[in-house]
Amino acid sequence: MIAVVDYGAGNIHSVARALARVGATFVVTNDPSAVAAAEAVILPGVGAAADTMQGLCNARVDEPVVTAIARGVPYLGICMGLQVLFDRSEEDDETPCLGVLSGDVVRFPPGLEVPHMGWNQVRQAEESPLFAGIPQDSNFYFVHSYYARPADTARISGTTDYGLEFTSVVRRDNLFATQFHPEKSGLVGLRLYANFIRLAGQTPAPEFA
Repeated sequence: MIAVVDYGAGNIHSVARALARVGATFVVTNDPSAVAAAEAVILPGVGAAADTMQGLCNARVDEPVVTAIARGVPYLGICMGLQVLFDRSEEDDETPCLGVLSGDVVRFPPGLEVPHMGWNQVRQAEESPLFAGIPQDSNFYFVHSYYARPADTARISGTTDYGLEFTSVVRRDNLFATQFHPEKSGLVGLRLYANFIRLAGQTPAPEFA
């Protein structure tokens, strides 16, 4: 079973609809034990870093998410679900995050319009099972004002240009995370979700097989 983590602030309904469309078996949950024991975990996110971390901690699902990742189960972070993986975010006057990946999250520099909102291309930096069947430089939908700077560049799985080249996809083993929103990205986004549920041992709906 895939656990979609509900910590009170996330793009839960859109993610659930996308997962149902690709034939996933999943549960939307804020039960810490269910998250810790899940066969795969999806952490959606919208909003600010401090609110996200407070929501995770108040629901007591912060440590179960880290535990699940440490067990090596497939993990997919979306937007804030990517950013909170790092050590800290400079948003909200320096917010400590989960520390799963080394690095920080910083605001786009002055002169660039924020939020970065709309469609933009993702340049795949490696051959990744998350992007199987998805053409290079495909467009995905973004809404964010901050971006991650991994300390280990080997974790960068995809990049996007917005006045500067920033990390839009990270990967470590079975951990995947995207700065963009696949659930708002049309057929390529659905293909990405289908690829993820395949990594979780599930069979996608026939049109995504």
